[in-house]
Amino acid sequence: MQTLYTAYCLVSFTALGITVLVINTFLPSLRSRRAVAGRFSRAFLRVARIRFSVDGLHRLPQVPCVVVANHSSYIDGLVAAAALPPDFAFVIKKEMVRVPLAGLLLRRLGSQFVERFDRHKGGVDARRVLKLAATGQSLVFFPEGTFTELPQVGKFLGGAFATAARSEMPVVAMAILGTRAVMPPGIATIRRLPIHVEILEVLTATEAKQRCRELIASAVGEPLAP
Repeated sequence: MQTLYTAYCLVSFTALGITVLVINTFLPSLRSRRAVAGRFSRAFLRVARIRFSVDGLHRLPQVPCVVVANHSSYIDGLVAAAALPPDFAFVIKKEMVRVPLAGLLLRRLGSQFVERFDRHKGGVDARRVLKLAATGQSLVFFPEGTFTELPQVGKFLGGAFATAARSEMPVVAMAILGTRAVMPPGIATIRRLPIHVEILEVLTATEAKQRCRELIASAVGEPLAP
């Protein structure tokens, strides 16, 4: 049954993803394309019969901001898109460019791809993200950069917080709960379990890096990585 459910979810995701990509080909507005992607993400969770809830959206500031979230599964980006309003550009590891459907769709949504392993290329990407932030574009980062099979909140890279500080943007801590259980790292399966997103707190860039990790770790019930 688990294998059949996983196959059903993958087929549904692919069909919905192709539909969104086709629709977004004809939408000139970036915000409208993101709105369609958000509706697609919520539709997928409904089709998969995964209970999904969001708390704390009223805490999002009414000014451009940087959202930072924990990263524990391949579906964290989809869940964040389902939870947040269509005002955010996602900052994503450059490896996602090579994923055929996802890479093309993410580019259509104004996502920014950053190099993690080449310092020179990573610096160029960071400057590009900073220029985007300077225009008033809100951003979403997964500052752990990747995820592991260990249930923990990893060390945060500094890019999100440096961008927030130089752009004078507030930082919003966001916790994603349940995705590690729904699609565990290293296991080719999808489980029908609840997912919850919570907007925790709005912080200044100077206090955010350690405080965000502590808030998120507490919310998701996982330890901080040493």
